[in-house]
Amino acid sequence: MGSDRDVLNADEVSRWLRIPKSTLYKLCSEGRIPSVKIGKHWRFDRAVVESWFQKRVRERIEQDF
Repeated sequence: MGSDRDVLNADEVSRWLRIPKSTLYKLCSEGRIPSVKIGKHWRFDRAVVESWFQKRVRERIEQDF
């Protein structure tokens, strides 16, 4: 089993992505960022979010070329 660092909260993800939490919550609600809502709280698997981000970067690079 992984460490508790494998699960991130909204504060941690918004800081990592350097976006406002309001934007993060909107992306979560729209299903545009991989997350799960537990009660009132959004949680994120670190590896999944990192993979999602890298995929988005690759897609943007491919669009530009």
